[in-house]
Amino acid sequence: MRPRAPTPRFAQVLAPCPAGGVGPYRQAVRNRVRELLWLAAGAALGLPAPILIALAVAAVPASLAAGIGLGLLAGVVWASRLLAGFQRRRVGIPVPYRPLPAGPILRLRAVLVDPATRRDLAWLVCQFVAGTGSFVVALVLWLTALQCLTAPILRAALPERAGYDPVILELVGGSGPTTWLLVPVGVALVVVATRVPRYLIRGQTWLAGALLGPTAAADLAAKVDRLTTDRAATVDASAAELRRIERDLHDGAQARLVAMAMNLGVAEDLIDDDPAVAKVMLSEARAGAGAALTELRDLVRGIHPPILADRGLAEAVRALVLGSAVPVDLDLRLERRLAAPVESAAYFAIAETVTNAIRHGAASHVLVTLIDAGEALRISVYDDGCGGADPTAGTGLLGIRRRLSAFDGSLSVHSPLGGPTEIEMELPCVS
Repeated sequence: MRPRAPTPRFAQVLAPCPAGGVGPYRQAVRNRVRELLWLAAGAALGLPAPILIALAVAAVPASLAAGIGLGLLAGVVWASRLLAGFQRRRVGIPVPYRPLPAGPILRLRAVLVDPATRRDLAWLVCQFVAGTGSFVVALVLWLTALQCLTAPILRAALPERAGYDPVILELVGGSGPTTWLLVPVGVALVVVATRVPRYLIRGQTWLAGALLGPTAAADLAAKVDRLTTDRAATVDASAAELRRIERDLHDGAQARLVAMAMNLGVAEDLIDDDPAVAKVMLSEARAGAGAALTELRDLVRGIHPPILADRGLAEAVRALVLGSAVPVDLDLRLERRLAAPVESAAYFAIAETVTNAIRHGAASHVLVTLIDAGEALRISVYDDGCGGADPTAGTGLLGIRRRLSAFDGSLSVHSPLGGPTEIEMELPCVS
């Protein structure tokens, strides 16, 4: 089966560390160390902020004066994008940058006017404060808790004498039994120190999501661009399908019907003078009519199978695999009829995928899973073939992706060389 997508780094930090034969106390220590290291890395990401902001401020007047600051500004933007990219990978945020045009000048201009660039710089300033402050808070909590817990030991180990360093004396809690009063304070600080870093990590994650992630306007623009591309691809695919249907009709059924009409005309002329030849002509016309009818049925089945319209997607998929050359197991969990366009897209996607698995993947067994998840129809086609399927290398999977994208669906392929191959598809199907 296809492995799950990697968990974002911050979620891995917040998740408990698996024991793996380690005792619960050592495991807890490892978890706390991981949190501190995450906060330390966040502080390190924010440390260059003052230098970069100062360079950016200095580059603006230099650029306006003679253009010599453009290189400096480009370096600042590159560094800020690099640091923001590290944070995005740690938190699991998609990259929001606009596509860059060709040419260095146009690229630099596009980068400078990109709203994501300004948001990167704003995040860098906020991360300097939040990252450094979070790490300092967490570190101070642990150091203070350690100081309180070890105060009686230090006080007993350091003999009381004249001229004793007042700073050390103050650190260990004064003199006498009063140092034991710091132990419960240390225990309370340990409890606080084990909880606070999690909220500090979540705060930095929220900050990164608010400033480094795609905005609603960017998401909408990207969706519009994607839908525009998908619409163009769908129109092209529809035009190609119409041309295929026209070609099949012209070269197949139409040619047979023309031949049948000619045979009938010849038979009509010879039926009185040569009944035997007329009988042969009529027999050929009848055979041609049967062949034309078969081709028309295949053509209609290729456009929209009648069983799909009459009995629904599940029954159409069952009928599809009946004549398969290899065993095909079905796991169909669909109890309702969907919209006709959705059923048609799902049917042909399954048909194309199963055909590819048998023809190109040399599979000996195929499993088709169809699950109605309410708002989406989830389809999985698994085969034990040779693998190596690549949506960008051929027109088959690319055509399926385009067919699904017209419905805002998705297709993902996991097909290592040597197999197995699993193709997962999802189609929105809200009634």
